[in-house]
Amino acid sequence: MSNPAPSPSAGLAPGVAPEAARRYARVLSIAGSDSGGGAGIQADLKTFAALGCFGMTAITALTAQNTTGVRAIHAVPPDMLAAQIDAVVEDIGVDAVKIGMLHAVPTIETVAQALQRHHLQQVVLDPVMVATSGARLIDPQAVQTLVRLLFPKVLLVTPNLDEAALLVGRPLADEADMLAAGEQLLAMGARAVLVKGGHLAGEQVSDLLLTGDGRPRWMRAARIDTPNTHGTGCTLSSAIAARLALGDDLDSAVPAAQAFIRAALSAGAKVRTGQGSGPLNHGFAPQAMQTRRVP
Repeated sequence: MSNPAPSPSAGLAPGVAPEAARRYARVLSIAGSDSGGGAGIQADLKTFAALGCFGMTAITALTAQNTTGVRAIHAVPPDMLAAQIDAVVEDIGVDAVKIGMLHAVPTIETVAQALQRHHLQQVVLDPVMVATSGARLIDPQAVQTLVRLLFPKVLLVTPNLDEAALLVGRPLADEADMLAAGEQLLAMGARAVLVKGGHLAGEQVSDLLLTGDGRPRWMRAARIDTPNTHGTGCTLSSAIAARLALGDDLDSAVPAAQAFIRAALSAGAKVRTGQGSGPLNHGFAPQAMQTRRVP
């Protein structure tokens, strides 16, 4: 018989002996729902589970979408979003957070307030602005609010090439542009930036990690030939958050997450799901839920 879950703040659940208490690595996804299951909170939960973490969600918006595109977006009211975050943090606790689709100013403000209210530290922000299909997923006026309120509060920002270009206000055509954009994002308040270069042409994919020390860390690998790339950004940011929850530092979490996503891409490369850009194979090698002793 398994032990009841301990309270995250003080003490243990009734009947649990201190020497026996353990808990899972806990990761919260604050993001939109993808009805097609390839991205959003669905991809996040699959990633958390595959990496041996306990996943939770606070849904920011409902989307009607599939592999060919986004048909509709329905916002979750800010008070309901705040209630979701409060409910899981106050009872279960959170070791790391992944933030995805924040489409409007009130949503961004609600999340920023929750991060501060609960003193959440290990936060990965995937600035979801453009879907794989090309659909715009954020209000234009929300972009500056995202930068102002969230960049200083999160550990890492993970824009793809299109999102980085939108944030810095110019197109990015090569690695030199990626480096300049990353440095500009740091100057805009980000503590660390992972600029993902998968949208650049060529047989090689280049990603760039920049942290406060100013030293660029380039990660280059051969491109995987597949049309199934829906949810890659969600999956990568979720995998980084999961690795942080498991105890990695940022320099270790990022390459570990990249190894996971490349394996998931390869495992699902030839699988047909839907008529457009299909999902990754998140479950190619699932890990058992990992636990640690409660302090």
